[in-house]
Amino acid sequence: MTTSGIIVQRKWHTTAEVAAMLGFGLSKTKMLVLTGQIRSVKIGRDRRILPVWVDEYVTRCTTDAGEWAA
Repeated sequence: MTTSGIIVQRKWHTTAEVAAMLGFGLSKTKMLVLTGQIRSVKIGRDRRILPVWVDEYVTRCTTDAGEWAA
């Protein structure tokens, strides 16, 4: 996103944005958030997720998958 030539990086993602990033449905992503598998904070009525928390979830999933393959 740019504003007057300044690049602004988003700090938070919505649950719907995270679902799209991961290729999951919204219901599955909401369940992962509600069970704490993907960390989030509640701001008002909305949940917000830091990009690093999405990365943590992906890393955990790939580590778990690697253990199964061993």
